[in-house]
Amino acid sequence: MSAAPLHARVAFVVELARRLHQYGTAAPRLEQAIDKVSRRLGLNSEVWSSPTAIILSFSEAGGDGLAQMTQVMRLPPGDVHLARLCQVDAIADRVIAGELGIDEGARRLRALAQPAGRGALAALVASYGLAAGAIATLLHTSWADIAVAGAIGVLIGLIAVAGAARPRLAAAGEAIAALVATLLATLLSAFVVPLAIRSVVLAALIVLMPGMTLTTAVRELSSQHLVSGVARMSGALATLLKLTFGAVAATQLCRVLGVQPPLHALAPVPAWTEWPAVLVAAFSFAILFQAARRDWLLVMAAVAISYAAARAGGATFGAPFGVFIGGLLIGGLSNAYARWAHRPGALVREPGIILLVPGSVGFRSVSYLLERDVTLGMDTGLLLLTLLVALVAGLLFGDLVVAPRRSL
Repeated sequence: MSAAPLHARVAFVVELARRLHQYGTAAPRLEQAIDKVSRRLGLNSEVWSSPTAIILSFSEAGGDGLAQMTQVMRLPPGDVHLARLCQVDAIADRVIAGELGIDEGARRLRALAQPAGRGALAALVASYGLAAGAIATLLHTSWADIAVAGAIGVLIGLIAVAGAARPRLAAAGEAIAALVATLLATLLSAFVVPLAIRSVVLAALIVLMPGMTLTTAVRELSSQHLVSGVARMSGALATLLKLTFGAVAATQLCRVLGVQPPLHALAPVPAWTEWPAVLVAAFSFAILFQAARRDWLLVMAAVAISYAAARAGGATFGAPFGVFIGGLLIGGLSNAYARWAHRPGALVREPGIILLVPGSVGFRSVSYLLERDVTLGMDTGLLLLTLLVALVAGLLFGDLVVAPRRSL
C-alpha cells in the first residue's frame, strides 16, 4: 500500500477521517486511528480534530517532516452510527491488509454517505417513543405518564427527523421540542388525566439531552484535547439552554392562559416493571445508535449490564460510585470485545454508558437556575459535575484494566 501514489493514499485517509467524524468518533480516538492508518500506508500525518472541523497534513514517511499536502474539512457535529462505523473499520482493515485497493476503499467509504431509507426513519421515530416510555417507567411514574411520555416522544422524533433536512428547524429543534412536550403534558394533565409533568417532560426529551456530549467533552479534556473538549462542552451547554428555554416558555404560556394542572399524580407502576423497562430502553437505544441488526443483542446486553452494575454500586456506596463502577465495567468490556472480535469497542462502550450519562441532571440544574432557585440549581450542578467525573474516571480505569487493541 505504501507504493501507491501519494494523492491516492491521502484521499483514502481524508475520506476515512470524514466518515469517522460523521459517525460520532471522539477527537482522541479519531486522531489515533488516522495516525495509525497513515503510518501503515507510509505517511506521516498531523491531525487536528474538533466537533466542527478537521485539519490534516501529510508527508511521505522518512522525509524532512514538512507537509506535502494539507486538507481542511468543515463538518457538522457527528452522530453515533454504529453500523456504518463498523463498516468504516472493516474497510480500513482490508485496505491496510492489502485485501482491498486504496481507490476501491475510498470509493466504498464515499458510498456510505447514502441517506437513510423510509423504513429506517420510521424505526428511528418509533425508538424515540420507546425510549421515552421506558425512561418514564424507570422514573417510577404512572401508566398514564408512561403512555403520554411515549406519545410525546414519537412527536419529538418526528420533529428531529424533519429537522435533519431543514437547517433552520434543526437550529431551534431542541427549544421547539421542549416547548411542545411541556405544553402538551401540562394541557393533558389539566384537562384529561393528572400527570407528573416534570417526569413526563424529562422522559419525553431524554433522547435530546446532551449527556453523551458532556461525557465526551470531559473525556477529551482529560486527554488534553482542550479545543475539542471546550467546543463540545459549549455545544452541550447550548443544547441544555435551548431545552430549558422551551420548557420554561411553555410553562409561562400556560400560566398566562390560566391553565392550572392538578398537584396530585396517579399511583406509580409496580416495582417489577423496572427490568422490562430496561430491556425496552436497551432495544430503543440499539435503534437510536443505528446498530446493525446482528448487533442488537450485543447493544442491549451492554445497556443492561451497565445499568445493573451502576444500580448495585449505587445502592451500596451512592450514585457517583455506582456510575464509576458502571463506567469501569463497560470500559473494560468494550476493550475486551474489540480485542476478541476485532471490531470497534464502540459497539459496547457507546450504548453501555447511555443510561449513566447525567444529561437529565444537567437539564434540571439549568431549569432550577432559570427559575431563580439558585441553591437547588447549584446543588444539582455539583451533582452533574460529580457524576461526569465519576463516569469518565471509570472509563479511563477501564482502559487501564484492559488495554484497547484499537482506537475505535
